[in-house]
Amino acid sequence: MQDILLLDGLCALCSRSGYFLTKRLSGPLTLSELQSEEGIALLEKHEITEDSVVLIRNGKPYIRSAAAIRCLLYMKWNWRWMFPFVWIIPLPIRDLGYRFIAKIRHKIN
Repeated sequence: MQDILLLDGLCALCSRSGYFLTKRLSGPLTLSELQSEEGIALLEKHEITEDSVVLIRNGKPYIRSAAAIRCLLYMKWNWRWMFPFVWIIPLPIRDLGYRFIAKIRHKIN
């Protein structure tokens, strides 16, 4: 199974982020919406109930900042080099920032 990134199809920020990502991909990654049939099936399969960005990488699900940061691994080298520097930020702090942005994302156009 190919790795897949599930984004909220009703969120302008998520849609723009997906567009940004697809223009800079170097590795195989499929993008889909959380609300699609495939997205709903994957969320049920992995028992994910949150409205969050979800990355299924090698069959393992990642959510919130863990998913977002791992997207750097699929990007061209000039983005991928940032992964280790962002990854050293502790998960609770990363998720705090993620939750703040997620809370206001529908207000961002």
